[in-house]
Amino acid sequence: MVDREAIVNLVRNIKQQALEERDMLINALHQIQNHFGSYIPVEAAKLVAEELNVPESKVYEVLTFYTMFSIKPRGKYVVRVCVNLPCHVTGGRQIIETLKQTLGIDFDQTTSDGLFTLEKTSCLGLCGVAPVIMVNDEYYGDLTPKKVKELIESLRARGEGR
Repeated sequence: MVDREAIVNLVRNIKQQALEERDMLINALHQIQNHFGSYIPVEAAKLVAEELNVPESKVYEVLTFYTMFSIKPRGKYVVRVCVNLPCHVTGGRQIIETLKQTLGIDFDQTTSDGLFTLEKTSCLGLCGVAPVIMVNDEYYGDLTPKKVKELIESLRARGEGR
């Protein structure tokens, strides 16, 4: 169940910032996703459309275009793996296999404890330190399978899942 009042207040605060319409929409979606932890419930997306006076289709266009947004719950740690050529040729395939094996999931899946979601992404802009992954807002480069396992174990030790 979505707290209507909280969502409306978030959107109204953003509207007061005198941003352009597109910026208001993206900022509102960011705030709502932060509010819910890792995703934007469908009911909240509908409220954003109402409050910003934009068609729901416009909200879903933004939600589905940008990979940073999700309309389904994700883990506490969203692990994004660069699948572009520079990462691929510098060991990206081994990093992907290590992540899948260590987490026990495939792309677009979440671990049963709710800690990790594994996602593909295009270039993260750090080709000089490829292969690269992003965990939430942190980047990790010059990866090896050993470093990936150590990172996942470190995050596991820190985080509480569902």
